[in-house]
Amino acid sequence: MVESGKSFVVKEIAGGIGSKKRLEAFGIVPGVVLKKLSSQIMRGPVVLSIKNTQVAIGYGMAKKIIVEEIGNGEG
Repeated sequence: MVESGKSFVVKEIAGGIGSKKRLEAFGIVPGVVLKKLSSQIMRGPVVLSIKNTQVAIGYGMAKKIIVEEIGNGEG
């Protein structure tokens, strides 16, 4: 799991077509840069920043996002 405050690029979305379509509706697609703003300690929601928008998704959905870290929050 990526630490809060870190930026990363989406490499792949694991899971079925339903998961991919739901994340796509939030703008979470391969190649997009996201920033993790916060998460709960025990599998609570994960808050992400996508461009100028904040999105909260469930822990299970967040686990399906395969990412590569790109820096210290700049991006």
